[in-house]
Amino acid sequence: MTVMHRRDTLPAPSDNVAHKDPKKAAMSGWIGSALEYYDFALYSLAATLLFPTIFFPTDNQTAGIIASLATYAVGYVSRPLGAVVLGAYGDRHGRKKVLVFAMLLMGFATFAVGLLPTYGQVGLLAPVLLVILRLIQGFAVAGELGGASAMIVEHSPDARRGFFASFSLQGTQVGSILATAVLIPLAALLPDEQFHSWGWRLPFLLSAVVILAGYIIRRRVTEPPAYVTQAESAPRRRFPLVDLLRTHPWVMVRCIAMTFTNVIGMATLIFGVSFATQKGYGIGFSSSEFLWVTMAANVTAVLTIPAFGALSDKIGRRALMVAGGIAGGLLTVGYLWAIEQRSLPLVFVCVVIVQGILFQMWNATFATFFQEQFPMRMRVTGFAVSQNIGLMIASFFPSLFTAIAPPGSANIPMVIGLTTLGICVVSAVATLMSSDTKGKTLEELEAR
Repeated sequence: MTVMHRRDTLPAPSDNVAHKDPKKAAMSGWIGSALEYYDFALYSLAATLLFPTIFFPTDNQTAGIIASLATYAVGYVSRPLGAVVLGAYGDRHGRKKVLVFAMLLMGFATFAVGLLPTYGQVGLLAPVLLVILRLIQGFAVAGELGGASAMIVEHSPDARRGFFASFSLQGTQVGSILATAVLIPLAALLPDEQFHSWGWRLPFLLSAVVILAGYIIRRRVTEPPAYVTQAESAPRRRFPLVDLLRTHPWVMVRCIAMTFTNVIGMATLIFGVSFATQKGYGIGFSSSEFLWVTMAANVTAVLTIPAFGALSDKIGRRALMVAGGIAGGLLTVGYLWAIEQRSLPLVFVCVVIVQGILFQMWNATFATFFQEQFPMRMRVTGFAVSQNIGLMIASFFPSLFTAIAPPGSANIPMVIGLTTLGICVVSAVATLMSSDTKGKTLEELEAR
């Protein structure tokens, strides 16, 4: 096998910067993450609100819900492969190149969803095509947050890594807001029949704009100087995944377990929406009402994420991650109970507390904490592989929830809420077993 000299894969010197630029890196990560997660969140909303009746047989409501949530999960199945491929690309060829490629691929897949025929038009071919495009989406998004947060962390001053890196997470929430904001007027203004026949396609077709905007934005990103310096001084390295498995296997396992805290979002904004709106559960909330619930959670998160990111620089990341995960898991019981009581004001209060505040204590800080666990030579790969294997496993939680608490079952809030809490406890233990990074420079972390 011919080994390519590492120097040949690096950007030309003229493309690099001679100093750190955390503000520019944070802004590019924010905008890029917002655009890419607009695509990903749009599918998640459609999978719970629309796809059970559009792409699947309608004679069995429970089967339709489970099948649609399973296609949501399929997007996470391809994420580990995307993490390996795109992580290696980002570690060996540069953070900038992987961010551009991931954005273009995501935009293409989402645009294509808007052109798909329905189950009523082509039968089983419709869900097959949907699954293929969802696999492409998952592959593409696998490199997004790892590349963006690595770029920001490596550009940032040591004392403010958490604050600046939190903006890529804030961008993901803005993307979710954009997706919800596009669906809300369509669901409210169009007759239900028109919304389900053609109106739902419009937000997906808007991804054509994402493709163009993403390319322009990501082409302007510059490589962190420390990354370029290290890469030029060590041109020959093992494939990043091999290096990761040989030198940091238990760090990867702990990060996978920590990622399970995402079960809070799965229980509230995926299963919770299905529980509230699908006819089989008999709660009776409308799709429009729960688009506003989702919007409230994401707007709150936009406000809290930078605050928690900055706080993590002062008190450390572990305390926030453990407290937010445990409290958020516990109060999921209350959120689902509010849905069962059919009290929309109480649902809004609970979703703001659980998803907008408590979960964001974890979400605002995990990206920085994960990046700090891995050395620069494998940083994108370590983050991407750990996060995406964890998310692949966690993505099946909504289908598991539907299976253990199907329409007609009793004590759904307690069953799902306590299951969520138990998973969050596992994540908290993994967090406490990980190295604390408070007060350490990237150079000190690199030397471990």
